Amino acid sequence: MANLFMTNEELGKKNDDHKRTKIPPIRSSQWNTARIPPRKTLKRLAIALTVAIFVYLFIHNIPTDNPIRDHRHPVYRPVSAQNPSNAPSIPKLNPNRPWKPPTKPETAKQKPKPIPEVDPKPVPDVGYNGPITFPNLAVSLQAIYETQGTSPTNKNILFAASSLKSAAKLLPMACQMGTELRSYVHFALMSRSDIDMEQLKAINGIDQSCQIIFHDARLDKSTESTKTRLSKGVSRAFHHVQTYMHPQAVLVDASGEEEEYFLPAARAQASEEGFPLIELPEGAQKHLAWMTKLDSASLAAWNKVNVEIMVYASTGTSGSLIRLLKSLSAADFTACAIPHLTIELSHDIDAATTQFLQKFQWPPSRAYSPTHVRQLTLRHRIPRKSLTEEESSVRFLESFWPADQHSHVLVLSPNIELSPRFYHYLKYALLEYSYSVPATMQQWDSHLLGISLELPSTHPGDALKPFSPPSASKKATAAQQQKQQKKTPTDNNTPFLWQAPGSNAVLYSGQKWTELHKLVSKSLEFLHQQQRHASTTNPALNFFTQKQISKHYPSWLEHALRLARARGYFTLYPSPQTARNLATVHNELYRGPEEYRSSDAGSGSDSGSRNELGKQKDEISLSPGSLLDSLPAGGNLVPFGDMPLLDWEGRATSLAEVDRGAGEYVDEFRRAVGCGKLEKGKSQMGEDGEEEEDEKNILANGVRKGGVENLFCNR
Repeated sequence: MANLFMTNEELGKKNDDHKRTKIPPIRSSQWNTARIPPRKTLKRLAIALTVAIFVYLFIHNIPTDNPIRDHRHPVYRPVSAQNPSNAPSIPKLNPNRPWKPPTKPETAKQKPKPIPEVDPKPVPDVGYNGPITFPNLAVSLQAIYETQGTSPTNKNILFAASSLKSAAKLLPMACQMGTELRSYVHFALMSRSDIDMEQLKAINGIDQSCQIIFHDARLDKSTESTKTRLSKGVSRAFHHVQTYMHPQAVLVDASGEEEEYFLPAARAQASEEGFPLIELPEGAQKHLAWMTKLDSASLAAWNKVNVEIMVYASTGTSGSLIRLLKSLSAADFTACAIPHLTIELSHDIDAATTQFLQKFQWPPSRAYSPTHVRQLTLRHRIPRKSLTEEESSVRFLESFWPADQHSHVLVLSPNIELSPRFYHYLKYALLEYSYSVPATMQQWDSHLLGISLELPSTHPGDALKPFSPPSASKKATAAQQQKQQKKTPTDNNTPFLWQAPGSNAVLYSGQKWTELHKLVSKSLEFLHQQQRHASTTNPALNFFTQKQISKHYPSWLEHALRLARARGYFTLYPSPQTARNLATVHNELYRGPEEYRSSDAGSGSDSGSRNELGKQKDEISLSPGSLLDSLPAGGNLVPFGDMPLLDWEGRATSLAEVDRGAGEYVDEFRRAVGCGKLEKGKSQMGEDGEEEEDEKNILANGVRKGGVENLFCNR
């Protein structure tokens, strides 16, 4: 092996034969750890610690609500039919929390996977969920036995709230209603708050003068209870209240201030128990202050009343129709649901009307309508020729038929313009004069044909004869002066009752509308039979063709007057000051009824009278004042007994004279149709079989009990 390296001297010698040279210590065959000064070591440790803290804070504060999620967070997969158990528990959105648009990340390296929308910070329903008990409710409910709460019909009205903000809105209205002394007013608190009831009264300025009965309907441990337990507590509290109080109506706040569990539970319990639930919208204390003056019977019918609006637009009334529909759209309907609107159109529709109706929205876009149902019906007439009196009356009356006894129709003429507050007065007067305890006990509601929104300036029998509203009677003035804290109506500012019906802006009772249908049906049937084989001197034909209503008014109003005279009905007209807050009639675009235009155009006699009609009528400017301020009795509606009463010719009369006149008209009507005089008999007996004592009321009462059929010999 040595011979192999002999040719190279360097390769053949061993390393130890060479002379060692001095090299740096780091090249030494024996390696030693380098020694670093202590100051550099501490500096490096500090830098490493700072980097570690920065990394920890960065990872700890990574946002989790961005679309790109970290693998450490769970990703919810859509529920499959094979494995429904994978469904996550997604909390419902809180309606009280303001909505904020989602933020997008500044940079996105990859497309995020689709995930279901979830609340980034769900609030679990945690807390006490034990048995439901009411520590303080039994004492107050047992103490109201004098209000006849165990009877289904009583005078109890309940205000209920769970939120303290809602309680602050309801308590002033409850106080105002209690001071009217027409109902027993109760207030129940169903809150999770532990506020003392006396403190709640003091904060809202409630004292003994408010005449409110308070009920503490809060659960035990309400501040610790879950929402589920609080919701069940509301349902159980209403159940106990219904058992011991039987409220005729329950008023709650629906402006958005209530707790989220309260209104659903109240609605469900109202449907189960059957008590009326009145949900007050935003601004109810200002706009619905008049409802505090209603009694319990009227409030019980709050949700039952249904009104439909009917507009009859004849040819040439385009400008008037558009003005009317604009005033309808601007009206305030917070008192109830938006009424259904029916517009009767003639055959010829001009371009302006067509364009307006294409954009016209009903209900108005600003009105709250959760179902978004279009409640507008347009009826277009097919025949081109002008209608006769009979055809016009039939077509108009067929446009509405009441669904039940609580359905009513508001008839509007295109010449009318409505105030934004007209519907508040309409419902106020309807509930007071048709459903209140005094109205039903004295049977004034059975005499009421309709409620007018306008004050007539001429007589229906003679459109050129000016009409002056009557003054308040001395008896009514003295009665109002005896009432404390109520204003006295002046002599020229009082509502009145008149047998003459109206056609410009009148709400007709649904029951009376059905009677009008029967009367027109029977009358037309009888006339057709007589016209086949009768001479022109037939007294029956003369009776039905003789007009008492001027041709300036539609032909169907003649039938309404016959019904009012035969049944002793009358129409309620507002006072002059109140009428300024309801409606006004414009005469500059006046067009007479279509059924009378052809005959008037040929004679030319009535065209000049129409011009005189427009000149004589003074338009009433709509007032921007408050509705309650315009009422003559300080916001309280005048009782029927204190109103002046006029017969159909505009003369002052009494209820006894109205009944006597109705009997005489019935006698005349029956002789005209060949029945003869109505004899005293079964039709004049009361429901219990007792004979009527007053002879002068026999004819009128006989027709009222027997119906319109008695006018035509029960045929």
